[in-house]
Amino acid sequence: MQSETRQCKRCKENFTLEPDDFSFYEKMKVPVPGICPTCRFKMRAVFRNERTLYKRTCGLCNRSIITMYSPNSPYTVYCNDCFISDKWDPYSYAIDYDPSKPFSEQLKELTIKVPKSATYSSTYVGPNINSEYCNFAGGNKDCYLIFNSGPGNENCAYSRGIIWSRDVFDIYYGDKIENCNECINTHNSNGIILGQNISDCIDSRFVLNCSGCTNCFGSVNLRHKSYHFFNKPLSRDEWLKRVSAISGSYEKTEEMKQKFSEFSLKFPRRENNNLKITNCFGDYIFESKNCYQCFEVSFGEDMRYSFSVKRGKDCADMIGHCRSSELLYNGVGVGAGSRNVICSWWVESSQDVAYSFATRQSQNCFGCDGIKNGSFVILNKKYSKEEYQKVKNDIIEELKSKDVYGDFFPAELAFFAYNETIGQDNKPLTREQALAEGFRWEDEIQKTEGKETLKAEDIPDHIKDVEDSILDEVLSCIKCFRNYRLIRRELEFYRKMLIPIPRKCWNCRFTDRITRRGPYKFWNRACAKCQKEITTNYPPERADGSSVRAGSPEPIVYCEKCYQQEVY
Repeated sequence: MQSETRQCKRCKENFTLEPDDFSFYEKMKVPVPGICPTCRFKMRAVFRNERTLYKRTCGLCNRSIITMYSPNSPYTVYCNDCFISDKWDPYSYAIDYDPSKPFSEQLKELTIKVPKSATYSSTYVGPNINSEYCNFAGGNKDCYLIFNSGPGNENCAYSRGIIWSRDVFDIYYGDKIENCNECINTHNSNGIILGQNISDCIDSRFVLNCSGCTNCFGSVNLRHKSYHFFNKPLSRDEWLKRVSAISGSYEKTEEMKQKFSEFSLKFPRRENNNLKITNCFGDYIFESKNCYQCFEVSFGEDMRYSFSVKRGKDCADMIGHCRSSELLYNGVGVGAGSRNVICSWWVESSQDVAYSFATRQSQNCFGCDGIKNGSFVILNKKYSKEEYQKVKNDIIEELKSKDVYGDFFPAELAFFAYNETIGQDNKPLTREQALAEGFRWEDEIQKTEGKETLKAEDIPDHIKDVEDSILDEVLSCIKCFRNYRLIRRELEFYRKMLIPIPRKCWNCRFTDRITRRGPYKFWNRACAKCQKEITTNYPPERADGSSVRAGSPEPIVYCEKCYQQEVY
């Protein structure tokens, strides 16, 4: 089988199918997709709202809850405890499949009737303890506003993609870290402030692409160094003197951000941030092999077109989870020991499942919602094995006749508006573009403005001058004007680590880290040293020499070989 170019039936752009793609689709018994990888990602991403949270009331026990479902949505929402309890029966919402009506209409009718869990909380990785404001997370304790995270986190906040971490705030993608703040892609480290692509480092600030370093400040591409200041060695006393003059001050920290940004551009970047990989194409891939067009994948094998997954094998087009699972296709939050699951959302410890939602410990389910311990179920109705196979085949034939079998759920079934989801983080659209592509747009995302009691310019510059009374104040983001508050353990952390009070809300700080991380997109460009063609998420420069990444100068990007020769 050779590579084949096709035109996407959604965006009309050409895309390439590789030989391994064809063999995977044959294994999964689904047609070859007629939709490009980017459009397929957006179709899944609109079903993953991690950070846009609302206050509602549990539809069963009536207690106040935090949920990912807007009050404007048509769904009944249960708190997580009620959702997993035996107080309600998902089979009571069963629908008899009607071959005269489109399957998608019947599935939509079912999903509107069946109650939803307030947030996605995976019991497979453990319960969240005192961590109500967390979503797509499990096995965390005393955590606040963390997403796609767990297990093993304690006292963490405002972070995404963290595991086995403690006392960290404002992190994007990290594991086994402690006392860290404003970091991206950080591993096995302690005391890192404003770091990116860091491993095995201690007590360092403003560090980029460093490994095995201790007490470094403003450093790039260093290996096993200590007491370096902007890549130059200093005596311990001189280093402490310089760092102490900066740490804790908002004004001086902001000055250092600009200085370090300019300084770091003098040094080459690796073409990607992959580590310990074999035959992988993508970025932020760790200890994996045979992963193609993947992003933020750990311990994966034979993975394709997947984002933010761990420990998956022989899967394609997945967003999130996958743990200890294989043969998954076109899913969101599917995993936890699952096998042979296609086009589904939140399926755990199940096998032979298709087009289903919130299905756990089940097998042979098609078009279900909220089912647990089910077998031979379609649209939440139980069937005999023989009846199940017949009705299932009828539905598949209908979907094939419409050329949609193997495609993810249509946009009209989406629980969320596009701007509520990770789609907007990774493939941003304007309101007009989202509507044109068939997605919804939420104009009433819950937030407050204009209620501040303390202006940004009145916040003390140095953290040592900030009093406990700031916990009673309402602050205003200097970027989006959203009101926000500090929590006590956050203030205690800033004091302990000598970090100034942030002048941006947690949401704007998050989107800033997405920008620093780089886009979920790949380009071909030439290594700046040997001119070898490389694939990277650093866009190529324009003909006029300016950077495609808006507002930033052009970075120096090396291939792996040239980078290693430069750094080691």
